[in-house]
Amino acid sequence: MSREGALLVTILFALAVLGVLAWAWWRRTRRDAGLAAPVGEAPAGAQVLAEFSGLYVATTVHDDPLERLAIRRLGFRSKADLTVTDAGVALDLTGSPRIFLPADRLTGVGQSTVAIDRVVERDGLARLSWLIDDDRIVDTYFRPQNDSARAIVDAVRPLVPSTPTGSDA
Repeated sequence: MSREGALLVTILFALAVLGVLAWAWWRRTRRDAGLAAPVGEAPAGAQVLAEFSGLYVATTVHDDPLERLAIRRLGFRSKADLTVTDAGVALDLTGSPRIFLPADRLTGVGQSTVAIDRVVERDGLARLSWLIDDDRIVDTYFRPQNDSARAIVDAVRPLVPSTPTGSDA
């Protein structure tokens, strides 16, 4: 095979891989089109309990940290600020409106080591489990910048009626 032929085969293969990736993401966004992030502010008078800076990692299917959900505004990793109030948790992602998770929608909080394409030191991620609709729980992962994931868990735990102990592998 000539050099030009090998180059053509390589380019066609790369385009095919990119096409499959685009098709897979398109199918995922269609699958998750009915899910919506709860955009909004904390209720007036909500008291700020703690604030954390870091990275929003992903939102996944509950108890399946490798199955990303393509929820609008929560589909991609981003720098973020997490604010814990007595009424719930606010997530401010770069370039997006505030996402507010009311305390009555939180179902769990814990630490994790892996989510999607992010593997960190043991228990380096904070995992918030919450109801995205009336019967579906999702997990949102946050990587703190200057604090430990344990500090986030400790700040959110009083808001959650029943929090499982331990952490994911």
